Amino acid sequence: MIYAKNTIQYKCEATQKKQKKKHLSPKKHKETDFFIADIFNNITFQDDIASMEHPLFALKAGDTKTRKYEHNNFSITIAPHQNYGMATIHDKDIWIYCISKLMQAIYEEKEISRTIHFTIYDYLITTNRGVDGRYYEKAKDALDRLSSTYITTNIETDKIREARGFGLIDAWRIVEEKDGRMVRVSVTLPDWLYRSVTSNQVLTISPDYFRLRKPLDRRIYELARKHCGSQKEWKIGLELLLKKTGSSQKLKVFRWSIKSLVTTNELPDYNVAYDLENDIVIFTQKHKLVDINSKTVFF
Repeated sequence: MIYAKNTIQYKCEATQKKQKKKHLSPKKHKETDFFIADIFNNITFQDDIASMEHPLFALKAGDTKTRKYEHNNFSITIAPHQNYGMATIHDKDIWIYCISKLMQAIYEEKEISRTIHFTIYDYLITTNRGVDGRYYEKAKDALDRLSSTYITTNIETDKIREARGFGLIDAWRIVEEKDGRMVRVSVTLPDWLYRSVTSNQVLTISPDYFRLRKPLDRRIYELARKHCGSQKEWKIGLELLLKKTGSSQKLKVFRWSIKSLVTTNELPDYNVAYDLENDIVIFTQKHKLVDINSKTVFF
């Protein structure tokens, strides 16, 4: 699809380069595994709008540098634990899983609270991870980073704006069997996030989000989903998009990252085009989005 004379989708480059690394990882589990796991039969995956808009999560592991971000009168300071490092966007999968479980309970008119209970196995299956011991330990490490990464912000949720600080999760607990296997998990969400979810400030996201290999791709998908939404297209300057991702890449490197996404066209739900002349990135829907009873459905 061509938007302007010098808008390039670089598809010809894909045929010239042999086996360029894909942006999507393969599906790790058979469809039958999802019937075993206690996952979502009635609703889809949900992400909260505020964290889709603002870069609360690191795009690389081991980041221990405090970051500040300001945009449109909103300010965020993210302070990681010096031992654990900042929570990453892959750690955010636990957030998304908890939000989706909470939305499922609301949909089914069950009693809800800020504390979400689930099994490690279900979480690993649902988010396209392996299920051996390594992944159990990685989930535990992610919980450590989420609870120890401290956010100070004046982000507005449910029409309330307040300057406050909080961990990305308030508390977590893992129940282990006698043989040391981690089985059940309890995660308590911060009041700020809980208020956002219960006021329906969430958006449906594609299950293929969990298959995106690169942290930057996940962040770009969040922004495309938030801003393009059910619109026909969303255009944004390359430099502003870089700022909104929270990436530390140089603009030149970021431009090649966008070109790679354009080439593979593997970003879930959205086509990506790059207007070379104006340095603008254009997102358009791959699927039709329809709002039904305040829920967004993908076709």
